[in-house]
Amino acid sequence: MRNIRWQLLIAAGGVVLVVGLLLGQSPGIDPTSPQPVRGGAYTEALIGNLLRLNPVLDSANRADRDIDRLLFSGLVRFDDHGLPTPDIAESWSISADASLFTFSLREDALWHDGVPITSDDVIYTFSKLQDEGYPGPEELHELWKEINIIRLDEHTVQFQLPESFAPFLDYLTIGLLPDHLLRGVSVVDMVDHPYNLQPIGTGPFRFDHFIIEDDEIVGVYLTAFADYYDGAPYLERVEFRYFPDSSSALQDPNLNLHSTRLPKMGIVFLNIRHPEKEFFADRRVRQALLLAINRQWLIDQAINGQGIVAHGPILPNTWAFAQDLPIVPFDPELAAELLTSAGWELPVGAAPGAPDYVRQLDEQNLSFELAYPDDPQHAAIAEILQASWASVGASVELDPVDHTSLLTDYLQVHEYQAALTEINLTRTPDPDPYPFWHDTQIDTGQNYSGFSDRNVSIWLERARTIPDITRRADSYRHFQHRFQDQIPALLLYYPIYTYAIDAQVQGVSIGLLLDESDRFANISSWFMLARRSTTPGPESDINP
Repeated sequence: MRNIRWQLLIAAGGVVLVVGLLLGQSPGIDPTSPQPVRGGAYTEALIGNLLRLNPVLDSANRADRDIDRLLFSGLVRFDDHGLPTPDIAESWSISADASLFTFSLREDALWHDGVPITSDDVIYTFSKLQDEGYPGPEELHELWKEINIIRLDEHTVQFQLPESFAPFLDYLTIGLLPDHLLRGVSVVDMVDHPYNLQPIGTGPFRFDHFIIEDDEIVGVYLTAFADYYDGAPYLERVEFRYFPDSSSALQDPNLNLHSTRLPKMGIVFLNIRHPEKEFFADRRVRQALLLAINRQWLIDQAINGQGIVAHGPILPNTWAFAQDLPIVPFDPELAAELLTSAGWELPVGAAPGAPDYVRQLDEQNLSFELAYPDDPQHAAIAEILQASWASVGASVELDPVDHTSLLTDYLQVHEYQAALTEINLTRTPDPDPYPFWHDTQIDTGQNYSGFSDRNVSIWLERARTIPDITRRADSYRHFQHRFQDQIPALLLYYPIYTYAIDAQVQGVSIGLLLDESDRFANISSWFMLARRSTTPGPESDINP
Protein backbone atom coordinates (compact mmCIF):
# COMPACT_ATOMS: atom_id res chain seq x y z
CA MET A 1 0.00 0.00 0.00
CA ARG A 2 3.00 2.26 0.40
CA ASN A 3 3.18 3.04 -3.30
CA ILE A 4 -0.47 2.71 -4.30
CA ARG A 5 -1.95 5.49 -6.40
CA TRP A 6 -3.78 3.70 -9.17
CA GLN A 7 -5.18 6.86 -10.74
CA LEU A 8 -1.73 8.35 -11.34
CA LEU A 9 -1.32 7.52 -14.99
CA ILE A 10 0.75 9.08 -17.70
CA ALA A 11 -1.79 10.78 -19.93
CA ALA A 12 -1.77 11.89 -23.52
CA GLY A 13 -4.34 13.53 -25.73
CA GLY A 14 -6.27 16.76 -26.00
CA VAL A 15 -6.70 19.19 -23.15
CA VAL A 16 -9.73 21.00 -24.55
CA LEU A 17 -12.83 18.97 -23.80
CA VAL A 18 -16.07 20.54 -24.99
CA VAL A 19 -18.85 18.18 -23.97
CA GLY A 20 -22.24 18.39 -22.38
CA LEU A 21 -23.89 20.07 -25.32
CA LEU A 22 -27.55 20.75 -24.75
CA LEU A 23 -29.79 19.38 -27.48
CA GLY A 24 -33.25 20.23 -26.29
CA GLN A 25 -34.96 21.83 -23.35
CA SER A 26 -38.00 23.65 -22.10
CA PRO A 27 -38.57 27.28 -23.15
CA GLY A 28 -36.57 30.04 -21.52
CA ILE A 29 -37.18 31.83 -18.25
CA ASP A 30 -36.79 35.33 -16.98
CA PRO A 31 -33.32 35.45 -15.42
CA THR A 32 -34.24 38.26 -13.00
CA SER A 33 -33.74 36.92 -9.47
CA PRO A 34 -35.22 33.49 -10.25
CA GLN A 35 -36.55 31.29 -7.49
CA PRO A 36 -36.18 27.74 -8.81
CA VAL A 37 -39.10 25.35 -8.87
CA ARG A 38 -39.18 21.73 -9.91
CA GLY A 39 -39.75 20.81 -13.52
CA GLY A 40 -38.06 20.89 -16.88
CA ALA A 41 -36.07 18.40 -18.93
CA TYR A 42 -32.35 18.60 -19.60
CA THR A 43 -30.72 16.79 -22.51
CA GLU A 44 -26.99 16.30 -22.89
CA ALA A 45 -24.81 14.83 -25.59
CA LEU A 46 -22.27 12.24 -24.50
CA ILE A 47 -19.27 11.40 -26.63
CA GLY A 48 -18.99 7.62 -26.76
CA ASN A 49 -21.41 4.76 -26.21
CA LEU A 50 -22.96 2.59 -23.54
CA LEU A 51 -21.12 -0.38 -22.09
CA ARG A 52 -22.76 -0.97 -18.72
CA LEU A 53 -24.22 1.21 -15.96
CA ASN A 54 -22.29 -0.04 -12.96
CA PRO A 55 -19.94 2.14 -10.86
CA VAL A 56 -17.63 -0.77 -10.05
CA LEU A 57 -17.09 -1.44 -13.77
CA ASP A 58 -17.05 2.04 -15.32
CA SER A 59 -13.39 3.07 -14.88
CA ALA A 60 -12.60 2.55 -18.58
CA ASN A 61 -15.65 4.30 -20.07
CA ARG A 62 -16.19 8.00 -19.37
CA ALA A 63 -19.69 7.99 -20.89
CA ASP A 64 -20.76 5.34 -18.37
CA ARG A 65 -19.17 7.28 -15.50
CA ASP A 66 -21.11 10.41 -16.46
CA ILE A 67 -24.44 8.62 -16.17
CA ASP A 68 -23.41 6.65 -13.10
CA ARG A 69 -22.62 9.93 -11.35
CA LEU A 70 -26.36 10.72 -11.40
CA LEU A 71 -27.54 7.18 -10.60
CA PHE A 72 -25.21 6.23 -7.76
CA SER A 73 -23.51 7.73 -4.71
CA GLY A 74 -20.61 6.72 -2.50
CA LEU A 75 -19.79 6.87 1.18
CA VAL A 76 -18.07 10.25 0.85
CA ARG A 77 -17.83 13.08 -1.66
CA PHE A 78 -15.33 15.93 -1.94
CA ASP A 79 -15.98 19.65 -1.83
CA ASP A 80 -14.53 22.44 -3.98
CA HIS A 81 -11.27 22.35 -2.00
CA GLY A 82 -10.83 18.59 -2.16
CA LEU A 83 -11.95 18.04 1.43
CA PRO A 84 -14.08 14.96 2.22
CA THR A 85 -17.71 15.58 3.13
CA PRO A 86 -20.55 13.19 4.03
CA ASP A 87 -22.54 11.44 1.35
CA ILE A 88 -24.15 8.10 2.21
CA ALA A 89 -21.92 8.07 5.29
CA GLU A 90 -23.14 10.79 7.65
CA SER A 91 -19.96 10.64 9.75
CA TRP A 92 -16.73 8.73 10.25
CA SER A 93 -13.78 8.40 12.57
CA ILE A 94 -10.14 7.62 11.84
CA SER A 95 -7.68 6.04 14.25
CA ALA A 96 -4.61 7.99 15.34
CA ASP A 97 -2.38 5.93 13.06
CA ALA A 98 -4.73 6.27 10.03
CA SER A 99 -5.17 2.51 9.69
CA LEU A 100 -8.73 2.11 10.99
CA PHE A 101 -11.69 3.91 9.37
CA THR A 102 -15.19 3.59 10.87
CA PHE A 103 -18.29 4.90 9.04
CA SER A 104 -21.85 5.54 10.20
CA LEU A 105 -24.43 5.44 7.39
CA ARG A 106 -27.39 7.74 6.97
CA GLU A 107 -30.58 6.01 8.04
CA ASP A 108 -32.74 7.98 5.60
CA ALA A 109 -30.84 6.85 2.48
CA LEU A 110 -32.86 4.64 0.13
CA TRP A 111 -32.26 2.66 -3.02
CA HIS A 112 -34.39 3.67 -5.99
CA ASP A 113 -36.66 0.68 -5.27
CA GLY A 114 -37.34 2.00 -1.76
CA VAL A 115 -35.12 -0.44 0.16
CA PRO A 116 -32.95 1.20 2.88
CA ILE A 117 -29.18 1.30 2.39
CA THR A 118 -27.26 -0.81 4.93
CA SER A 119 -23.74 -1.92 5.77
CA ASP A 120 -24.34 -5.02 3.66
CA ASP A 121 -24.38 -2.84 0.54
CA VAL A 122 -21.03 -1.32 1.50
CA ILE A 123 -19.46 -4.71 2.13
CA TYR A 124 -20.83 -6.18 -1.09
CA THR A 125 -19.60 -3.26 -3.21
CA PHE A 126 -16.03 -3.18 -1.97
CA SER A 127 -15.74 -6.96 -1.83
CA LYS A 128 -16.14 -6.90 -5.63
CA LEU A 129 -12.88 -4.93 -5.84
CA GLN A 130 -11.28 -7.71 -3.80
CA ASP A 131 -12.59 -10.53 -6.02
CA GLU A 132 -10.10 -12.34 -8.21
CA GLY A 133 -10.96 -11.49 -11.78
CA TYR A 134 -11.82 -7.87 -11.03
CA PRO A 135 -11.54 -6.25 -14.49
CA GLY A 136 -10.62 -2.75 -13.29
CA PRO A 137 -7.19 -1.28 -12.47
CA GLU A 138 -4.90 -3.95 -11.03
CA GLU A 139 -3.44 -1.50 -8.50
CA LEU A 140 -6.93 -0.86 -7.11
CA HIS A 141 -7.52 -4.59 -6.70
CA GLU A 142 -4.14 -4.97 -4.98
CA LEU A 143 -5.05 -2.24 -2.48
CA TRP A 144 -8.49 -3.59 -1.64
CA LYS A 145 -7.53 -7.22 -1.23
CA GLU A 146 -5.37 -6.21 1.75
CA ILE A 147 -8.25 -4.44 3.52
CA ASN A 148 -10.52 -6.12 6.04
CA ILE A 149 -14.14 -4.90 5.88
CA ILE A 150 -16.17 -5.42 9.07
CA ARG A 151 -19.90 -5.05 9.63
CA LEU A 152 -20.37 -3.57 13.12
CA ASP A 153 -24.13 -3.19 12.79
CA GLU A 154 -26.77 -2.40 10.18
CA HIS A 155 -25.53 1.16 9.72
CA THR A 156 -21.89 0.99 10.83
CA VAL A 157 -19.00 -0.46 8.85
CA GLN A 158 -15.26 -0.48 9.48
CA PHE A 159 -12.23 -0.76 7.22
CA GLN A 160 -9.03 -2.19 8.70
CA LEU A 161 -5.95 -1.29 6.64
CA PRO A 162 -2.67 -3.24 6.89
CA GLU A 163 -0.76 0.02 7.52
CA SER A 164 -1.27 3.77 7.85
CA PHE A 165 -2.78 5.42 4.78
CA ALA A 166 -4.42 8.81 5.35
CA PRO A 167 -5.52 9.25 1.67
CA PHE A 168 -7.80 6.20 1.99
CA LEU A 169 -10.97 8.32 1.81
CA ASP A 170 -10.24 8.86 -1.89
CA TYR A 171 -11.19 5.25 -2.51
CA LEU A 172 -14.64 5.52 -0.93
CA THR A 173 -16.33 7.72 -3.53
CA ILE A 174 -17.19 4.68 -5.68
CA GLY A 175 -20.96 4.33 -6.06
CA LEU A 176 -22.49 1.59 -3.95
CA LEU A 177 -24.21 -1.48 -5.37
CA PRO A 178 -27.38 -3.09 -3.88
CA ASP A 179 -26.62 -6.25 -1.91
CA HIS A 180 -30.31 -7.17 -1.86
CA LEU A 181 -30.33 -7.41 -5.67
CA LEU A 182 -26.84 -8.76 -6.37
CA ARG A 183 -25.92 -10.93 -3.38
CA GLY A 184 -23.97 -13.95 -4.56
CA VAL A 185 -23.06 -12.41 -7.93
CA SER A 186 -19.29 -12.47 -8.45
CA VAL A 187 -17.50 -9.62 -10.15
CA VAL A 188 -16.84 -11.90 -13.14
CA ASP A 189 -20.54 -12.74 -13.49
CA MET A 190 -21.42 -9.09 -12.92
CA VAL A 191 -19.77 -8.01 -16.18
CA ASP A 192 -22.67 -9.35 -18.26
CA HIS A 193 -25.38 -9.23 -15.57
CA PRO A 194 -28.82 -7.84 -16.53
CA TYR A 195 -28.49 -5.36 -13.64
CA ASN A 196 -26.12 -3.26 -15.74
CA LEU A 197 -29.01 -2.49 -18.11
CA GLN A 198 -31.65 -2.01 -15.40
CA PRO A 199 -29.62 -0.32 -12.64
CA ILE A 200 -31.05 0.50 -9.22
CA GLY A 201 -28.97 3.18 -7.54
CA THR A 202 -29.01 5.74 -4.73
CA GLY A 203 -28.34 9.01 -6.60
CA PRO A 204 -30.52 12.05 -7.35
CA PHE A 205 -31.82 10.49 -10.58
CA ARG A 206 -33.14 7.02 -11.30
CA PHE A 207 -32.96 4.96 -14.47
CA ASP A 208 -36.18 5.02 -16.50
CA HIS A 209 -35.48 3.55 -19.93
CA PHE A 210 -33.11 3.44 -22.87
CA ILE A 211 -33.80 5.47 -25.99
CA ILE A 212 -33.70 3.06 -28.93
CA GLU A 213 -33.64 3.89 -32.61
CA ASP A 214 -33.27 1.27 -35.37
CA ASP A 215 -32.68 -1.41 -32.70
CA GLU A 216 -29.73 0.52 -31.31
CA ILE A 217 -29.37 2.25 -27.93
CA VAL A 218 -28.85 5.92 -28.71
CA GLY A 219 -29.60 7.41 -25.32
CA VAL A 220 -30.59 7.00 -21.68
CA TYR A 221 -33.63 8.55 -19.96
CA LEU A 222 -33.45 9.35 -16.23
CA THR A 223 -36.09 10.79 -13.91
CA ALA A 224 -35.71 12.66 -10.62
CA PHE A 225 -35.68 10.48 -7.49
CA ALA A 226 -38.21 12.11 -5.17
CA ASP A 227 -36.85 10.34 -2.07
CA TYR A 228 -33.21 11.25 -2.62
CA TYR A 229 -31.71 11.73 0.84
CA ASP A 230 -30.04 15.03 -0.05
CA GLY A 231 -33.23 16.55 -1.46
CA ALA A 232 -34.98 15.91 -4.77
CA PRO A 233 -33.43 17.74 -7.75
CA TYR A 234 -35.23 20.61 -9.47
CA LEU A 235 -34.95 19.03 -12.91
CA GLU A 236 -37.73 16.55 -13.60
CA ARG A 237 -35.73 14.42 -16.00
CA VAL A 238 -32.32 14.14 -17.66
CA GLU A 239 -31.78 12.63 -21.07
CA PHE A 240 -28.40 11.56 -22.44
CA ARG A 241 -27.78 11.04 -26.15
CA TYR A 242 -24.72 9.26 -27.54
CA PHE A 243 -22.60 10.76 -30.32
CA PRO A 244 -19.33 9.59 -31.90
CA ASP A 245 -17.59 12.97 -31.57
CA SER A 246 -18.14 16.54 -30.35
CA SER A 247 -18.69 17.99 -33.83
CA SER A 248 -21.66 15.72 -34.48
CA ALA A 249 -23.08 16.53 -31.04
CA LEU A 250 -22.96 20.31 -31.39
CA GLN A 251 -26.38 21.48 -32.49
CA ASP A 252 -27.19 24.60 -30.50
CA PRO A 253 -25.04 27.74 -30.59
CA ASN A 254 -26.82 29.28 -27.59
CA LEU A 255 -24.34 27.90 -25.10
CA ASN A 256 -22.68 29.12 -21.94
CA LEU A 257 -19.11 27.92 -21.45
CA HIS A 258 -17.96 26.86 -18.00
CA SER A 259 -14.24 26.33 -17.52
CA THR A 260 -12.22 24.83 -14.70
CA ARG A 261 -8.82 23.30 -14.18
CA LEU A 262 -8.41 19.61 -14.94
CA PRO A 263 -6.67 17.37 -12.37
CA LYS A 264 -3.61 17.00 -14.62
CA MET A 265 -0.29 18.71 -15.10
CA GLY A 266 2.09 18.97 -18.02
CA ILE A 267 5.59 18.16 -16.87
CA VAL A 268 9.12 17.49 -18.08
CA PHE A 269 10.87 14.77 -16.10
CA LEU A 270 14.67 15.06 -15.96
CA ASN A 271 16.67 11.91 -15.34
CA ILE A 272 18.77 13.16 -12.44
CA ARG A 273 20.68 9.87 -12.26
CA HIS A 274 21.47 9.52 -15.95
CA PRO A 275 25.06 8.19 -16.23
CA GLU A 276 25.96 10.40 -19.22
CA LYS A 277 23.99 13.54 -18.41
CA GLU A 278 25.35 14.26 -14.96
CA PHE A 279 24.46 17.93 -15.35
CA PHE A 280 20.81 17.12 -14.54
CA ALA A 281 22.00 16.51 -10.97
CA ASP A 282 23.00 20.19 -10.74
CA ARG A 283 20.09 22.19 -9.34
CA ARG A 284 21.29 25.32 -11.16
CA VAL A 285 20.94 23.60 -14.53
CA ARG A 286 17.42 22.40 -13.73
CA GLN A 287 16.46 25.86 -12.52
CA ALA A 288 17.88 27.48 -15.66
CA LEU A 289 15.93 25.12 -17.92
CA LEU A 290 12.70 26.13 -16.18
CA LEU A 291 13.44 29.87 -16.20
CA ALA A 292 14.13 29.71 -19.95
CA ILE A 293 10.55 28.63 -20.74
CA ASN A 294 7.86 31.23 -21.37
CA ARG A 295 5.16 28.92 -20.11
CA GLN A 296 2.26 31.29 -20.73
CA TRP A 297 3.34 31.69 -24.34
CA LEU A 298 3.69 27.91 -24.59
CA ILE A 299 0.13 27.51 -23.34
CA ASP A 300 -1.19 30.11 -25.76
CA GLN A 301 0.61 28.68 -28.77
CA ALA A 302 0.58 24.92 -28.22
CA ILE A 303 -2.71 24.28 -26.41
CA ASN A 304 -4.79 27.22 -27.62
CA GLY A 305 -4.64 29.00 -24.30
CA GLN A 306 -6.46 26.15 -22.55
CA GLY A 307 -4.17 25.93 -19.57
CA ILE A 308 -2.82 27.62 -16.45
CA VAL A 309 0.86 28.02 -15.66
CA ALA A 310 1.84 25.39 -13.08
CA HIS A 311 3.77 26.65 -10.08
CA GLY A 312 3.65 23.65 -7.77
CA PRO A 313 3.38 19.84 -7.68
CA ILE A 314 0.05 20.03 -5.81
CA LEU A 315 -2.99 21.35 -7.62
CA PRO A 316 -4.05 24.91 -6.70
CA ASN A 317 -7.33 25.75 -4.96
CA THR A 318 -7.16 22.57 -2.91
CA TRP A 319 -6.67 22.23 0.84
CA ALA A 320 -3.10 20.98 0.38
CA PHE A 321 -1.85 23.73 -1.94
CA ALA A 322 0.70 26.15 -0.43
CA GLN A 323 -0.83 29.60 -0.88
CA ASP A 324 2.49 31.30 -0.11
CA LEU A 325 4.38 29.48 -2.86
CA PRO A 326 6.44 31.99 -4.91
CA ILE A 327 5.81 32.27 -8.65
CA VAL A 328 8.68 31.16 -10.87
CA PRO A 329 8.94 33.75 -13.68
CA PHE A 330 10.10 33.57 -17.28
CA ASP A 331 13.64 34.93 -16.99
CA PRO A 332 16.05 33.82 -19.73
CA GLU A 333 18.69 36.29 -18.54
CA LEU A 334 18.77 34.72 -15.09
CA ALA A 335 18.77 31.29 -16.73
CA ALA A 336 21.90 32.24 -18.68
CA GLU A 337 23.55 33.58 -15.53
CA LEU A 338 22.86 30.36 -13.66
CA LEU A 339 24.35 28.23 -16.44
CA THR A 340 27.42 30.41 -16.54
CA SER A 341 27.81 30.21 -12.74
CA ALA A 342 27.61 26.41 -13.06
CA GLY A 343 30.57 26.50 -15.46
CA TRP A 344 28.69 26.16 -18.74
CA GLU A 345 30.26 28.63 -21.17
CA LEU A 346 29.28 29.61 -24.69
CA PRO A 347 31.95 29.32 -27.41
CA VAL A 348 33.66 32.62 -28.15
CA GLY A 349 31.90 34.42 -30.97
CA ALA A 350 28.87 32.08 -31.03
CA ALA A 351 25.67 33.84 -32.05
CA PRO A 352 22.14 32.93 -30.91
CA GLY A 353 20.51 30.62 -33.41
CA ALA A 354 23.80 29.41 -34.84
CA PRO A 355 24.64 25.68 -34.75
CA ASP A 356 27.59 26.32 -32.42
CA TYR A 357 25.54 28.28 -29.89
CA VAL A 358 25.82 25.44 -27.37
CA ARG A 359 27.33 25.72 -23.92
CA GLN A 360 30.23 23.51 -22.91
CA LEU A 361 31.84 22.34 -19.69
CA ASP A 362 35.01 20.24 -19.73
CA GLU A 363 34.49 19.54 -23.45
CA GLN A 364 30.97 18.24 -22.83
CA ASN A 365 28.10 19.92 -24.66
CA LEU A 366 24.97 20.98 -22.81
CA SER A 367 22.82 18.73 -24.97
CA PHE A 368 20.21 16.06 -24.36
CA GLU A 369 17.26 14.20 -25.88
CA LEU A 370 13.64 15.04 -25.10
CA ALA A 371 11.21 12.15 -25.49
CA TYR A 372 7.53 13.04 -25.88
CA PRO A 373 4.20 11.43 -26.89
CA ASP A 374 3.92 11.24 -30.66
CA ASP A 375 0.88 13.44 -31.25
CA PRO A 376 0.47 16.95 -32.70
CA GLN A 377 -0.10 18.73 -29.41
CA HIS A 378 2.91 17.32 -27.60
CA ALA A 379 5.00 17.83 -30.72
CA ALA A 380 4.12 21.53 -30.65
CA ILE A 381 5.05 21.75 -26.97
CA ALA A 382 8.32 19.90 -27.56
CA GLU A 383 9.31 22.25 -30.38
CA ILE A 384 8.70 25.28 -28.16
CA LEU A 385 10.81 23.74 -25.41
CA GLN A 386 13.57 23.00 -27.90
CA ALA A 387 13.63 26.62 -29.07
CA SER A 388 13.43 27.97 -25.51
CA TRP A 389 16.44 25.99 -24.37
CA ALA A 390 18.40 26.73 -27.55
CA SER A 391 18.06 30.44 -26.71
CA VAL A 392 20.15 29.95 -23.56
CA GLY A 393 22.67 27.59 -25.14
CA ALA A 394 21.20 24.12 -24.55
CA SER A 395 20.90 21.81 -27.57
CA VAL A 396 17.94 19.43 -27.57
CA GLU A 397 17.15 16.55 -29.92
CA LEU A 398 13.47 15.64 -30.11
CA ASP A 399 12.42 12.00 -29.80
CA PRO A 400 8.72 11.30 -30.55
CA VAL A 401 7.62 7.94 -29.14
CA ASP A 402 4.44 5.91 -28.72
CA HIS A 403 2.36 6.93 -25.70
CA THR A 404 2.58 3.53 -24.01
CA SER A 405 6.25 3.11 -24.85
CA LEU A 406 7.07 6.44 -23.19
CA LEU A 407 5.88 4.99 -19.89
CA THR A 408 7.06 1.40 -20.12
CA ASP A 409 10.29 1.72 -22.13
CA TYR A 410 11.49 5.13 -20.95
CA LEU A 411 10.13 6.38 -17.63
CA GLN A 412 9.57 3.18 -15.67
CA VAL A 413 13.03 1.83 -16.49
CA HIS A 414 14.75 5.24 -16.30
CA GLU A 415 16.01 4.83 -19.87
CA TYR A 416 15.61 8.45 -20.90
CA GLN A 417 17.30 11.82 -20.55
CA ALA A 418 14.32 14.19 -20.47
CA ALA A 419 10.66 13.33 -21.04
CA LEU A 420 7.62 15.50 -21.71
CA THR A 421 4.31 14.05 -20.55
CA GLU A 422 1.25 14.70 -18.39
CA ILE A 423 0.53 13.44 -14.91
CA ASN A 424 -3.12 12.49 -14.58
CA LEU A 425 -4.51 12.98 -11.06
CA THR A 426 -8.09 12.15 -12.03
CA ARG A 427 -10.27 10.90 -9.16
CA THR A 428 -7.63 11.70 -6.52
CA PRO A 429 -8.83 14.49 -4.21
CA ASP A 430 -5.94 13.80 -1.86
CA PRO A 431 -2.69 14.91 -3.56
CA ASP A 432 -0.50 12.14 -2.07
CA PRO A 433 2.70 12.98 -4.05
CA TYR A 434 4.50 10.11 -2.30
CA PRO A 435 4.77 7.78 -5.35
CA PHE A 436 6.44 10.45 -7.50
CA TRP A 437 8.89 12.08 -5.10
CA HIS A 438 9.66 9.76 -2.15
CA ASP A 439 13.16 8.30 -2.31
CA THR A 440 11.91 4.71 -1.90
CA GLN A 441 9.94 5.02 -5.13
CA ILE A 442 12.91 5.49 -7.45
CA ASP A 443 13.25 1.82 -8.36
CA THR A 444 9.77 0.44 -7.68
CA GLY A 445 7.43 3.44 -7.90
CA GLN A 446 6.83 6.48 -10.06
CA ASN A 447 9.80 8.58 -8.98
CA TYR A 448 10.93 8.74 -12.59
CA SER A 449 13.35 11.61 -12.01
CA GLY A 450 15.35 9.62 -9.47
CA PHE A 451 14.95 12.51 -7.03
CA SER A 452 16.23 11.78 -3.52
CA ASP A 453 15.76 14.30 -0.73
CA ARG A 454 15.44 13.06 2.86
CA ASN A 455 13.46 16.10 4.02
CA VAL A 456 10.95 15.68 1.21
CA SER A 457 10.59 11.97 1.97
CA ILE A 458 9.97 12.65 5.67
CA TRP A 459 7.26 15.22 4.92
CA LEU A 460 5.54 12.89 2.46
CA GLU A 461 5.66 10.04 4.99
CA ARG A 462 4.07 12.23 7.65
CA ALA A 463 1.33 13.37 5.30
CA ARG A 464 0.47 9.72 4.60
CA THR A 465 0.40 8.49 8.16
CA ILE A 466 -1.37 11.18 10.21
CA PRO A 467 -5.13 11.83 9.87
CA ASP A 468 -5.13 15.46 11.05
CA ILE A 469 -5.75 17.59 7.96
CA THR A 470 -4.01 20.68 9.36
CA ARG A 471 -0.80 18.81 10.13
CA ARG A 472 -0.93 17.09 6.76
CA ALA A 473 -1.36 20.43 4.98
CA ASP A 474 1.68 21.76 6.86
CA SER A 475 3.79 18.81 5.69
CA TYR A 476 2.65 19.37 2.11
CA ARG A 477 3.47 23.07 2.37
CA HIS A 478 7.05 22.26 3.38
CA PHE A 479 7.24 19.75 0.52
CA GLN A 480 6.08 22.26 -2.07
CA HIS A 481 8.57 24.90 -1.01
CA ARG A 482 11.39 22.36 -1.07
CA PHE A 483 10.24 21.12 -4.48
CA GLN A 484 10.39 24.63 -5.89
CA ASP A 485 13.84 25.12 -4.40
CA GLN A 486 15.22 21.86 -5.80
CA ILE A 487 13.20 21.64 -9.05
CA PRO A 488 13.39 17.85 -9.55
CA ALA A 489 11.16 18.23 -12.64
CA LEU A 490 9.88 21.10 -14.77
CA LEU A 491 6.20 21.89 -14.20
CA LEU A 492 4.58 23.46 -17.27
CA TYR A 493 0.78 23.81 -17.06
CA TYR A 494 -2.50 22.60 -15.65
CA PRO A 495 -4.91 21.99 -18.58
CA ILE A 496 -8.39 23.53 -18.61
CA TYR A 497 -11.68 21.72 -19.14
CA THR A 498 -14.45 23.63 -20.93
CA TYR A 499 -18.04 22.49 -20.52
CA ALA A 500 -20.75 23.89 -22.81
CA ILE A 501 -24.33 24.03 -21.61
CA ASP A 502 -27.41 25.83 -22.90
CA ALA A 503 -27.84 29.30 -21.46
CA GLN A 504 -31.38 28.47 -20.31
CA VAL A 505 -30.13 26.05 -17.66
CA GLN A 506 -29.49 27.99 -14.44
CA GLY A 507 -27.85 27.18 -11.14
CA VAL A 508 -24.87 25.61 -12.90
CA SER A 509 -21.48 25.93 -11.25
CA ILE A 510 -18.35 23.88 -11.74
CA GLY A 511 -15.98 23.73 -8.82
CA LEU A 512 -13.06 21.42 -8.26
CA LEU A 513 -12.96 18.86 -11.07
CA LEU A 514 -11.51 15.50 -10.05
CA ASP A 515 -13.18 13.69 -12.93
CA GLU A 516 -15.13 15.02 -15.91
CA SER A 517 -18.28 13.60 -14.30
CA ASP A 518 -17.79 16.07 -11.42
CA ARG A 519 -19.51 18.66 -13.60
CA PHE A 520 -22.68 17.07 -12.22
CA ALA A 521 -21.65 17.55 -8.59
CA ASN A 522 -24.38 20.13 -7.99
CA ILE A 523 -26.91 18.97 -10.57
CA SER A 524 -29.60 18.86 -7.89
CA SER A 525 -29.37 22.67 -7.89
CA TRP A 526 -29.74 23.07 -11.66
CA PHE A 527 -33.09 24.41 -12.76
CA MET A 528 -34.97 25.50 -15.85
CA LEU A 529 -38.21 26.74 -14.34
CA ALA A 530 -38.46 29.57 -11.83
CA ARG A 531 -40.80 31.95 -10.11
CA ARG A 532 -40.03 35.66 -10.47
CA SER A 533 -38.95 36.90 -7.07
CA THR A 534 -39.83 40.48 -8.06
CA THR A 535 -43.50 39.63 -8.51
CA PRO A 536 -45.05 38.10 -5.41
CA GLY A 537 -47.86 35.85 -6.32
CA PRO A 538 -49.21 32.33 -6.70
CA GLU A 539 -47.91 29.44 -8.78
CA SER A 540 -49.06 31.19 -11.95
CA ASP A 541 -45.95 33.35 -11.72
CA ILE A 542 -43.81 30.39 -12.74
CA ASN A 543 -42.21 31.05 -16.10
CA PRO A 544 -43.51 28.67 -18.76
